[in-house]
Amino acid sequence: MDVAGRTVVITGASRGLGAGLAEAMHAKGVRLALCSRSAPILQDGRHVLAAQLDVRDAAAIGRFAGDAAARFGRIDLWINNAGVLEPIAPLHDVDLDQARTHVEINLLGVLAGSQAFVRHVRGREGGGVLVNISSGAARKPYAGWSVYCAAKAAVDRLTECIDLEERAHGLRAFSVAPGVVDTEMQALIRNTREADFPDLPRFLAMKRDGHFNTPTFIAERLLALAFDEASNRNEVLTSLPNEWEAR
Repeated sequence: MDVAGRTVVITGASRGLGAGLAEAMHAKGVRLALCSRSAPILQDGRHVLAAQLDVRDAAAIGRFAGDAAARFGRIDLWINNAGVLEPIAPLHDVDLDQARTHVEINLLGVLAGSQAFVRHVRGREGGGVLVNISSGAARKPYAGWSVYCAAKAAVDRLTECIDLEERAHGLRAFSVAPGVVDTEMQALIRNTREADFPDLPRFLAMKRDGHFNTPTFIAERLLALAFDEASNRNEVLTSLPNEWEAR
């Protein structure tokens, strides 16, 4: 699959999965527009547009989309990856201000990025692919993750609505649960008290057994989902060692 020259936006590209996706796609010749609150993993250059912004700032996201289109001509794939996990606590201990910030990033940030891409696709010829990074927590409840589970479930339904609205305009939207990647977020989970997160032993066992997906693995499948029309969708979404799902 030749993806050289395609343009991909990745939010939350300073660390974790977003940084790993950026590096893996850059190695394949993809042109990248990267944004994050701290400096993205790759520096601004001929094939990279790097910007520092907060996904909660819809106006900044809109300007970033315009800058990417001006630099590269068009955006082919937009990946809303930026997100947070905290607060991790039983609901009766959750701080509402922290929960509000979480929802603004994990849901409204995805909405703002999706809206910017929808407007870009509607303003030019040809289609596009939107990927919103979700989680198995959108469909499985976890004690201690009430806010995260709720926000990711909302991302899934938001994506379904976008797909219904925009298919006629050439945009395909997917909500992707990429499985578990050993990032800073996983380190945060492993440092959580079991009293706050009863599923902690399962995540400690994943680390012990090396039971993770890699950013390169996920990048390849996202590119296939977006650009490999000849691929079998079931094969594209097959994942080992842990669950992958795109809807």
